[in-house]
Amino acid sequence: MADKMIINTDDAPAAIGTYSQAVKVGNTVYLSGQIPLVPAVMELIDDEFRDQVHQVFRNLQAVAAAAGGGLDDIVKLNIYMTELSNFAIVNEVMAQYFEKPYPARAAIGVSQLPKNAQVEMDGIMVVDA
Repeated sequence: MADKMIINTDDAPAAIGTYSQAVKVGNTVYLSGQIPLVPAVMELIDDEFRDQVHQVFRNLQAVAAAAGGGLDDIVKLNIYMTELSNFAIVNEVMAQYFEKPYPARAAIGVSQLPKNAQVEMDGIMVVDA
């Protein structure tokens, strides 16, 4: 098995369970799910869905940077929402953080997320080894 490196940064929320913020194996980085926690206080940014999506992207961006990449290095993005009717907002906000070609993506409706967040995202990123 290739070397496994654990990725950790104070610029994203600390792991609140038995997981790492990300794991890098070779040139592939597996980004753990991020909810809209503000890293400094470990509380949800607020109840506004758009603000939560922005915070999730900022958190993913911080972990991606700690792994030696950026959001544009994400090849697969999974989005979990408690209300799929908010998907147009996700698309609008995502366009502010990503450029074409966009990553492969899944959008999944769920009944509940940690800390009653409205959105969570995880992904797979490929960076220079």
